[in-house]
Amino acid sequence: MDRNMEEKCPMPEIESIVMECESIEEACQKAAELWNIKPEDVESEIISEDKKLFGLFGCTYKVRVRPFAPASFIKSCHFVNEVLEKMDLDLIPELNEDGMINLVGEDVGVVIGRYGETLKALEYLTNLACHDDMSTRRVRFDCGGYRLRREQTLTRLAESIARESLRKGTPVSLEPMSSWERRLVHLALKDNKEVETKSIGEEPSRRVLVCPIGHNDRGNRRTSQRTSRDR
Repeated sequence: MDRNMEEKCPMPEIESIVMECESIEEACQKAAELWNIKPEDVESEIISEDKKLFGLFGCTYKVRVRPFAPASFIKSCHFVNEVLEKMDLDLIPELNEDGMINLVGEDVGVVIGRYGETLKALEYLTNLACHDDMSTRRVRFDCGGYRLRREQTLTRLAESIARESLRKGTPVSLEPMSSWERRLVHLALKDNKEVETKSIGEEPSRRVLVCPIGHNDRGNRRTSQRTSRDR
C-alpha cells in the first residue's frame, strides 16, 4: 500500500541570497530575474550599508532578498492567472501558507467542473508547466471549498465500498483518482480492521482497490467445507 507515498508534501523552504547593489529596487529586480518572477514578489532586508567616499558618490548596500513564497509556487499563481484571464473567468488565485492555490471569484462552478475534473486538469497543467520536481514541489488547488466537500464525499464512498467488499468477499476497485483523493480513501479506511487498501495502475488511471482482509483464506475454507460435505 502506498499511503506514505501519497502523504501531502509540505511547502518547500524558501531560499534567500545576499546581493551587493546600489539600491533596494536594483536588488529586487535582479532577484526577480534570477527566479523568473516579478520584483513585487521579492522581499528585501538591508544587511549593511557602505558609503562611497564620504557619501558623495552614493552607497552600496548588502541586501538579503527572497521570494515571499517558493518561486515555483509564485510562478504557478501567475501562470494560472493568465490561463483564467484567457478563459474569461472571474477568478483570482490566492496562495495560502500551506502551498495551496485557492481560486476566489464568481465563476467557481465553472472551474470546478463535473466531479472536479476541470479543477484537477488545471492543477495538473500548472504543476507540469511550473514545477521541475513534481514529487516534492506540487501545488494544490481549491475553489469554493470544493476540497472539503470532496473529502467528505470520498470518506462516505470509502466506507460504502468497504461494506460492499466485505459483503461480496472480493476486492472492489474505485474510479481513477488523483494522489490526494487516493490518500483520502486510504486514510478513511486505515482503522478498519476488516479491509485493506492499495493503489493500482498507472497515472492517470491509478485507483484504489479495497480488499477484505484474508478473503482468499475465507474462500479456501469455504471450498474445503464444501468438499468435505460432498465427500
